[in-house]
Amino acid sequence: MSKNVSVLVYSALCVALAVVTSMIKVFSFPTGGSITLCSMFFAALPGYFFGPVAGLAAGLAYGVMQFILGPYILTPVQVVLDYGAFAMLGLAGFFRNGRRGLEIGYLVGCLGRFICSFLSGWVFFGEYAWQGWSPAAYSAVYNIIYIGAEAILTILILQIPAVRNALSKAEAMIRR
Repeated sequence: MSKNVSVLVYSALCVALAVVTSMIKVFSFPTGGSITLCSMFFAALPGYFFGPVAGLAAGLAYGVMQFILGPYILTPVQVVLDYGAFAMLGLAGFFRNGRRGLEIGYLVGCLGRFICSFLSGWVFFGEYAWQGWSPAAYSAVYNIIYIGAEAILTILILQIPAVRNALSKAEAMIRR
């Protein structure tokens, strides 16, 4: 199988895992956003395995799938910020060769997603700010709660030896 086909197949598998795990919600907020079973991690894996270009493309594909499965549309810019934010998970690809690259890359991808979601919340959802809160502060806290919680949950799961071993075997298989 050619390298390009392998990248496409493995990336599609990661996006599919991300979509399935996004449906397993640990907690959902009434006004949007949820803590899922590591869905952002699976969307970030193509970047870690194949680099930032494949990662950004896979993250964007995941965002398109999220849009198809549950669209929320106010304006085109809001759609790009909210669903395009998932492409930021591909930033993990910039850290793939570094020590603790998987964890650092994943956290940087989550930070990129947070920034996009923060901007969307500030500009488009500021009217939902809690009483006495500015739209920017509300958006920052609201988004860090669910994105940060999932990031922490995922990092904790990645520390389990069986999970690390499985990921090492998957990476070895992919890099052959």
